[in-house]
Amino acid sequence: MAEHASSFKPSLGLVDATMVVAGSMIGSGIFIVTSDITKDVGSAGWMIAVWLITGFMTIVAAVSYGELSGMYPKAGGQYVYLREAFNPLAGFLYGWSFFAVIQTATIAAVAVAFSRFTSYLIPEVGEDVILLTLGKLKISAAQVLAIFLIIFLTYTNTRGIKGGKIIQTIFTSVKLFSLFGLILLGFLLVKHSFWSENWATGMNAMHFTKDAAATAPDGGSWLPISGIALIGALASAMSGSIFSSDSWNNVTFIAGEIKNPKRNIGLSLFLGTLIVTIIYVTANLMYLNVLPLHDIAFAPSRRLAVISANAIFGSDGAYVIAIMIMISTFGCNNGLILAGARVYYTMAKDGLFFKQTGVLNKNAVPEFALWIQCGMASILCLSGSYGDLLDMISFVVVLFYALTILGIFILRKKRPDAERPYKAFGYPVLPIIYIILALTFCIFLIKMKPTYAGIGLGIVLTGVPLYYLAVRTKKTA
Repeated sequence: MAEHASSFKPSLGLVDATMVVAGSMIGSGIFIVTSDITKDVGSAGWMIAVWLITGFMTIVAAVSYGELSGMYPKAGGQYVYLREAFNPLAGFLYGWSFFAVIQTATIAAVAVAFSRFTSYLIPEVGEDVILLTLGKLKISAAQVLAIFLIIFLTYTNTRGIKGGKIIQTIFTSVKLFSLFGLILLGFLLVKHSFWSENWATGMNAMHFTKDAAATAPDGGSWLPISGIALIGALASAMSGSIFSSDSWNNVTFIAGEIKNPKRNIGLSLFLGTLIVTIIYVTANLMYLNVLPLHDIAFAPSRRLAVISANAIFGSDGAYVIAIMIMISTFGCNNGLILAGARVYYTMAKDGLFFKQTGVLNKNAVPEFALWIQCGMASILCLSGSYGDLLDMISFVVVLFYALTILGIFILRKKRPDAERPYKAFGYPVLPIIYIILALTFCIFLIKMKPTYAGIGLGIVLTGVPLYYLAVRTKKTA
């Protein structure tokens, strides 16, 4: 007969929690997405503005979540906050979207990025190496490697929180030091600086448009943008920066395994998001120093960090940076996999998800929840490109962030006397600004990129009938 633990074991301190925040945030995005951001906005000033706006939104959201995590220091995080602020349906829609797209598609995108940079060292596992063709579906060696990575990390995390904690701390520490080193050396060692040339573009926003009649070697032209079109371009650009800055809330999902959660979750959210925001902004300043704007926009296969390393260290540096990015994505996916299953566990305890996901194994982790997450993420590895996954994830995740922060206002009225070890910084002004920015982003993203943003919205809405089906099943059980 299988052994089962009765509850989670609090074994993560403040440093561990901060490593989960930072490690889950820093995956593949910072090394890739600036290429597409530059195509969308076309100037140094607006490129950095995209990262500053995203950083502001991320830190405001994180410190706002500090209030909620102090009120509800239990496994499940955002699912619990939405359930308590609104109703069980709101919580379920988040949990369903989390399983169907938010967490699983993020795991898939990061795993695909791991494969992309592994293929720089081992070409046989590249995206162009097709192993199997099933009608229109082509399965590449990179997709297979991504799936194997997800399976391996899932298995590791079924062995208990301790192993996942060790992997997270080691890999996050390595990538933080490596990124800081790369940024510093990008200013000290580069032979030719493009700083002045790039900043001459100032805040003159330009959009790269494909043009069959254009004579430009890249088959298109740069066109000036302003007004409403600029807001749309920023929304399009921010789908990448928001994806890169997402998953900071993963630490709230494992609240049941954190020591002194009322203090440490809120503090780790602030420290982790602040560290990562500083790294992201300075990394993009480094890109502007070592590469011309055109090369940033058109980095081959979006391997922006690799060509930056070539400019800093020569050809050998590219191999070093590829290994560094493999370490980064490996550690990021470990954090995502570790934290995500705790949401399904809490949903199952509410009778709104598969009953088996609410059971802990002998190592005090929700093993079945980990494996179904693994299955969904593996399926998503086979669908869409990296950029498509970004658009789908970014729309859904920002929509739920806005709703959750709106929940702070609702809970202040519903539960005015509840214990709040932290209070949302800048309340009510900063949370309101966040909600406005978030909804503006969602509206313009679905206008600019309707296909995958629309798919994301559709996935959320399919949760409505699923909720009532789950409630009926619960009543008849």
